[in-house]
Amino acid sequence: MDYTVNTDSKGLRLDVFAAERTGLTRSRVKTLIGGGAVAVNGKAVKGGFILRAGDIVSAEIPAAPAPAKLAPEDIPFTIVYEDGDLAVIDKPRGLTVHPAGGKYTGTLVNALLFRLKNLSGINGEIRPGIVHRLDKMTSGLMAVAKNDAAHLSLSRQIAEKTAERIYRGIVEGVVKEDGGVIDQPLGRDAKDRKKIAVRAGGRRAVTRWRVVKRFKQNTLVEFKLETGRTHQIRVHCRFMGYPIVGDKEYGFKKQRFNLPGQMLHACRLSFNHPATGERMTFQAELPEDFRDVLKKLKDG
Repeated sequence: MDYTVNTDSKGLRLDVFAAERTGLTRSRVKTLIGGGAVAVNGKAVKGGFILRAGDIVSAEIPAAPAPAKLAPEDIPFTIVYEDGDLAVIDKPRGLTVHPAGGKYTGTLVNALLFRLKNLSGINGEIRPGIVHRLDKMTSGLMAVAKNDAAHLSLSRQIAEKTAERIYRGIVEGVVKEDGGVIDQPLGRDAKDRKKIAVRAGGRRAVTRWRVVKRFKQNTLVEFKLETGRTHQIRVHCRFMGYPIVGDKEYGFKKQRFNLPGQMLHACRLSFNHPATGERMTFQAELPEDFRDVLKKLKDG
């Protein structure tokens, strides 16, 4: 698979660019670069190579099937759509997407292995089929690839912004403006490496937003991701002074509602089908706890 470096991507390191375009982890990409499977203009270079506009990045990605220690588990989730190339699923709040930190059970990947016959293997041994992620306490739509060609196509669409990901969230406070764009770089928080923060020198992150409905103390907001950084919407909302309701990491210390997690839901997902090119759009209803909070805000 070949990728052309455009003006928006010039200046990126090769390993960063390749990870974004392929959907692979940085560690997996570095391994592939070291093994000569990723090249620039036909030549082997190091992961820190700085790309220029017009460079051609070639990637030959070997299949990597899920390891035997990842056992299928009957964990409930909704399959919104499925065919031979992909599935679109509605992830419930509280379900971690893939194993991490030595924990290999109780994740969406375990559930996918139980429900789906095939999953792409190019995203490492513990993330079969995973094209993009949602935080554990964020619910909503995710695309899952059943083969490597579908995986690469969906990853490329996300990187090139032809796929559309729309979220709805309830924020603290009444937002005065009707809409706007948050364009603030994100990186690891210097005080807490487990968290993300707006910081100079971080990776560019762009979130478009519009107000859907205002309440006395809160606002229902719709978000469109232009980039897909870790915790992007949550951190951008905190930066703007309107954190997501129920967000225990980036929200208010004192919460009005006893909630299991942040009121953030991936409600709409659009992309071109990897095999047919047909434009496909999927929508997911807001989860029950989200609707309950909206009812309380309306009644209050």
